[in-house]
Amino acid sequence: MQGAAAGLAATVPMTAVMEALHRGLPARQRHPLPPRKITMRLAKKVGARHQLDASQRLATTLAAHFGYGSAVGALLGAVAPRGAAKAAAAGAGFGLVVWAVSYLGLMPLLDLHRPATREPPGRNLLMIAAHLVWGATAGAVVDALRE
Repeated sequence: MQGAAAGLAATVPMTAVMEALHRGLPARQRHPLPPRKITMRLAKKVGARHQLDASQRLATTLAAHFGYGSAVGALLGAVAPRGAAKAAAAGAGFGLVVWAVSYLGLMPLLDLHRPATREPPGRNLLMIAAHLVWGATAGAVVDALRE
């Protein structure tokens, strides 16, 4: 539970980093960020996308994004070492693994997002940075919650 709570909390700064870096991308690369694309692709697959208005699409995207952060945070909570610095460093590494598994494997396999190998470098760097922030934050929060 501590890992899930940490993953949920860490999704806040992750999202802020994603939004900030997204604004700095070239205009042609400023299409919707992966949480939105993935959520809407899934909604389309289950036949719900056209039933959602704009505010429902945003709420669904945020719920899915924070839910995924919480779910993978639960995994981090099971493996994060003790000690704030060690937990944050392990979390950052874990965040990179989450990015790789998600964007090089799981999301393309489920046909929810194209593989990272087909994304422009700037968008990949944006998502890698966001996952580093998520992981380091989640690791530090897991350690703090253990106290």
